[in-house]
Amino acid sequence: MADENVQTDLEMKAEISLYYDLYIPENISKPAGLLIAVHGYGMNKRYMLREAQKIAPENFVVVSLQGPHQHFQRTGDSYKTGFAWLTDHKSDEYIQLHHRFILDVIEKLTGESLVDPRQIYLFGFSQSSSLNFRFAFTYPEMLKGLIAVCGAIPSDLDTNPVYSQSFDAATLYLYSTDDEFYPLEKFRSFDEKLRGRLPNYRSKQYDGKHEITNKMRDEIRAFFDRTVLN
Repeated sequence: MADENVQTDLEMKAEISLYYDLYIPENISKPAGLLIAVHGYGMNKRYMLREAQKIAPENFVVVSLQGPHQHFQRTGDSYKTGFAWLTDHKSDEYIQLHHRFILDVIEKLTGESLVDPRQIYLFGFSQSSSLNFRFAFTYPEMLKGLIAVCGAIPSDLDTNPVYSQSFDAATLYLYSTDDEFYPLEKFRSFDEKLRGRLPNYRSKQYDGKHEITNKMRDEIRAFFDRTVLN
């Protein structure tokens, strides 16, 4: 029998710092395009900044966000610090934190006239893909383009009344045939659902594992060539 004197799930609000890296090319014409990169589980903002710089147009500002959940990961005989965006515990709170992080970064950089609000792209790998889709469907007017690699779609895609049915930004979805975390059938089901929902959608399947391959990078660069405003 539960102890009637125990009160559970009490809370106190606290302020935390959210960290990001910012790359501003030399001699850009302001305001510039913006690519917001969001890493996957166990990764960090430095890794995702490097990936984003490989595929971003040369005159784009690049921001790489870092998840709030830090943890140790074993690497051989030692450990490294990895970061994640959410777990199953109170996940709604961290979905909202992810949304707020993106909105605040956009507000800061557009307020400084550094970036063009008509040219904002969101790029996610692995865990961040579903979060980025949630952001895009909640704020459909914010993005020019959305790129997701080797990640899931929102589990509440068909049931969440907040999601817009009119998200028409250019969307690119890439996935691998031999992913360690998602069977190919699952990726294909995600692909089918997105294709039935999004009017400006493109996807492609690649031989590989849970990774961003050079062929994927080529496809993302071509995506920018097709969609960036001249």
